Amino acid sequence: MLAALVVLAAWSLTVGAYPVTLAQAIQALSDRLAVLLGGASHTTAVTSTVDTVLFGIRLPRLAAAVTVGGCLAAAGACYQTIFRNPLVSPDILGVSAGAGFGAVLGIFLSLPVVGIQFLALVGGVAAVGLVVLLAAAIPGRESVLTLILGGVVVGALAGACTSLLKVLADPYDQLPAITFWLLGSVAAINGADVVSVLPFAVLGLVPLIALRWRIGLLSLDDDEGQALGVPVRRLRLLVIACATLVTSSVVAIAGVIGWVGLVIPHIARMIVGPSFARLLPASAVLGAAYLILVDTLARTLSGNEIPLGILTAVVGAPFFLWLLARGRRGWA
Repeated sequence: MLAALVVLAAWSLTVGAYPVTLAQAIQALSDRLAVLLGGASHTTAVTSTVDTVLFGIRLPRLAAAVTVGGCLAAAGACYQTIFRNPLVSPDILGVSAGAGFGAVLGIFLSLPVVGIQFLALVGGVAAVGLVVLLAAAIPGRESVLTLILGGVVVGALAGACTSLLKVLADPYDQLPAITFWLLGSVAAINGADVVSVLPFAVLGLVPLIALRWRIGLLSLDDDEGQALGVPVRRLRLLVIACATLVTSSVVAIAGVIGWVGLVIPHIARMIVGPSFARLLPASAVLGAAYLILVDTLARTLSGNEIPLGILTAVVGAPFFLWLLARGRRGWA
């Protein structure tokens, strides 16, 4: 899987409207490294153009695709495990809807890009926080079911608020920006955007990786997990908080990109098995590789940039139907 990730990354750097050979890419990378180490760099026109294409456009997009894809797939694997449901995705608790509402509010208020990303991050975290509060306020119900139902309610409310802002937005300026953002893309992400979300992504991923052996026990019934010495409720809340932070951080810069957190954990499970200790890193690597592939197709299939949300749905929906059919045959 790591080899596939490296091959796809190299392919993504060399294809596009301005083709770059692998030798040119390696030369540009070595020149940039020489500059960083205090050496001299080439100043030819070709090298300058290649340097601009690689370091100004493709490498930031590649870093964004790796970060977004890996985080969404890892969060999807976590949600599917703790809710014991293979149809669960990172937006089950309304995080994507909340982040989308925050970003749309920022666009509606004509805030700068940083303000839009901040509101998206806050919106995603606030939506899941509201879901947890609703679940805590309803005693006597199964916690998992209450969280899912609360996520449906909060997600629907955030979606309604987003629709209201789209109706009120300027149809010539704000509405196109809102529509494009909600479809998801890494086209406008630069290196600074990736660096800005990395602390949040790392802060959420490190506990998940460190506790991945315990998190796997959450796929059992709560009583069984408690009997094995796992504080089920506290651990579930911790996983929800970390997965929400990871999802909100990447949605804040890339928009709403569906299907990655739903389909990729299934593929990883087919390769490495159901053990969560292996499933989490496998999902992250496959998610990064998948989004590199989809983003490269998005900018090369036509003259116009295709939003990632469209391509992930076109690729993910048929594949998920195949997974369902395959699973039914296996159960029979």
